[in-house]
Amino acid sequence: MRTQWNWRLHVSAAFNAKAKVAMSRFEPGTSISYEKLHENIDIVRKRLNRPLTLSEKIVYGHLDDPVGQDIARGRTYLRLRPDRVAMQDATAQMAMLQFISSGLPKVAVPSTIHCDHLIEAQIGGVEDLKRAKEVNQEVYNFLATAGAKYGVGFWKPGSGIIHQIILENYAYPGVLLIGTDSHTPNGGGLGSICIGVGGADAVDVMAGIPWELKCPNVIGVKLTGSLSGWTSPKDVILKVAGILTVKGGTGAIVEYHGPGVDSISCTGMATICNMGAEIGATTSVFPYNHRMKTYLNKTGRADIAALADEHKDDLVPDKGCKYDHVIEINLSELKPHINGPFTPDLAHPVSEIGAVAEKNGWPLEVKVGLIGSCTNSSYEDMGRAASLAKQALDKGLKCKAAFTVTPGSEQIRATIERDGFSKILRDVGGVVLANACGPCIGQWDRKDVKMGEKNTIVTSYNRNFTSRNDANPATHAFVTSPEIVTALAIAGTLKFDPETDYLTAANGEKFKLEPPNGDELPARDFDPGQDTYQHPPAESGSVMVDVSPTSTRLQLLEPFDKWNGKDLEDLQVLIKVKGKCTTDHISAAGPWLKFRGHLDNISNNMLIGAINIENDAVNKIKNRLTGEYGGVPDVARHYKANGLSWVVVGDDNYGEGSSREHAALEPRHLGGRVILVKSFARIHETNLKKQGMLPLTFADPTDYDKIRPDDKLSIMGLATFAPGKPLKGVVKHGDGSQDIITLNHTFNENQVEWFHAGSALNRMKELQ
Repeated sequence: MRTQWNWRLHVSAAFNAKAKVAMSRFEPGTSISYEKLHENIDIVRKRLNRPLTLSEKIVYGHLDDPVGQDIARGRTYLRLRPDRVAMQDATAQMAMLQFISSGLPKVAVPSTIHCDHLIEAQIGGVEDLKRAKEVNQEVYNFLATAGAKYGVGFWKPGSGIIHQIILENYAYPGVLLIGTDSHTPNGGGLGSICIGVGGADAVDVMAGIPWELKCPNVIGVKLTGSLSGWTSPKDVILKVAGILTVKGGTGAIVEYHGPGVDSISCTGMATICNMGAEIGATTSVFPYNHRMKTYLNKTGRADIAALADEHKDDLVPDKGCKYDHVIEINLSELKPHINGPFTPDLAHPVSEIGAVAEKNGWPLEVKVGLIGSCTNSSYEDMGRAASLAKQALDKGLKCKAAFTVTPGSEQIRATIERDGFSKILRDVGGVVLANACGPCIGQWDRKDVKMGEKNTIVTSYNRNFTSRNDANPATHAFVTSPEIVTALAIAGTLKFDPETDYLTAANGEKFKLEPPNGDELPARDFDPGQDTYQHPPAESGSVMVDVSPTSTRLQLLEPFDKWNGKDLEDLQVLIKVKGKCTTDHISAAGPWLKFRGHLDNISNNMLIGAINIENDAVNKIKNRLTGEYGGVPDVARHYKANGLSWVVVGDDNYGEGSSREHAALEPRHLGGRVILVKSFARIHETNLKKQGMLPLTFADPTDYDKIRPDDKLSIMGLATFAPGKPLKGVVKHGDGSQDIITLNHTFNENQVEWFHAGSALNRMKELQ
């Protein structure tokens, strides 16, 4: 286990009580020690004079200035020193292009790149991985050489999904890690504060600049009772999503606590934290306990577990700490859930989904069941799914639905292959895919249904927006646990409750599936599989990072223009978006992933999934200069070519979903200046600010109704643009009438400077 041995050198040194700061042999940089964490916590606790939640301890324990930092939940911006940065290959391209543009020679903190997003599921793991290496050779070469040049570790394609790799290697109780993927919070299952960000935020941290985060509120979820039978950790977050909705966690960290925590495995806790992204939460976290210690031991980190034991008081909430809101869930009473379709917060008990589907006209036949992904691909998940598959095989049955299995990492793949789970899952009809994101993010070359054909799939993934998995808007995708996916794939219908319903064996006998079972961790330890990690060389002066000027997949960045010192007048409304508009709608994934390193090419997908309120159409808007209808990016390009800046008007929770900063880069690149909505999702709002855009919200949400698709909008008051001071909007209608509206923003002083400079990257260069 060569990789883990190197990692243990790093972390045990970093947490050595005798060493305040230690250099890493794994990646160059520094790490905070438990001693320093405790020191900062002690300073802040005395200042605030109150008990602290666990998330407060870890976040405030990483303050750049614990003595002077203004701390107020939900109000002030914190300046933090994260320990580590992780980037997946689709987002790493733009992050590394921005880092290259910064002119800095090396990253200042340990950082890694993980190749998991660009592998398309077609045939099976071996064949798909081979094809991906050929198709993406240019991008993989860029990431590998950029990592070597700038001191970033590189996990090659086939290594596994970024969040599983982090859990196995980098997460540990008390760490503060940021990652350029919205499901970075997965690491909260190991007592870490892991936060999803855009690439520009990652560049700040890699540059050694304090990272800003609005001081989170803290939502407490008290767990009582214990999990058993068909109920799984996934059901906890499916239930919470149903309670809080897709925006109920915005601006908050969700902190799980209570006696029920100990009934959940470490990887089960990670599942819960992972899908916290679907309620808009900044991140989620569990307190350090014996389940985490066991996982650390099994993944070769017994020394870290021992140190965590010594400092446990700093890795659990203080007695008497206060939460902004508390939810209580009795795990003994919790039933298996399935959420969807089209949104991850539409929660149903599995026992009711058949009737609900019939009532709503959702297809009952399950066409495909898909297990795995960063949310549910642990050894325990695969073992429990295999236990059900074995029962079916013993009765002469195979899955009625197509069935796919995605191992979370090379270590998981090798271990479940060794222990026979993969064979069982293949024998029941499953196809084992590559250790990658695959269908979860739309990397799925699906052939069994035609585009537009109404159908149902069930997954153990985290997100089920329209067209998310297979680009088909008629696919009804439901999110549930791997156990329920497997049972429904065997039965072939949503109208099957495995707790009460019977299957028919090959000999005609009726039987019920016994509740799933599986070991939390492998008895024989993990098989690490192939070594897929590339360590950055100590000397990188001779390393060349080439970006061809004729490449269609990579493009060096040009700086955005600075603010000209004037108000933004007569911005044309490009599109008034109706309803839900996620980052999938703003910058689609799937086949577009191949352009993530080429800003101009990927901008051709800008807002092509958003619904135009004028005609309820997708990617069809009126060009106000020509009077003709065209695609959103085409019209935007025409406006830009004619010197006409524009604004997008949107609804609630605009930018929900992925951390992809392309959803902010593309509007800026194509001439947009303002995004005006009822409310923003956290990551997207920050990404817009980073790129010099103005993300604004209606002070009165009903003012959304005043704006017409052909209007022009002027933003007044920019000469005195300042934190907490609203701006004035002048809405000019085609009939000559006007409306004056008040526009709010959340910019702080540093962020106002980003706007003035044209982007955060421009401001960074000004300060060098």
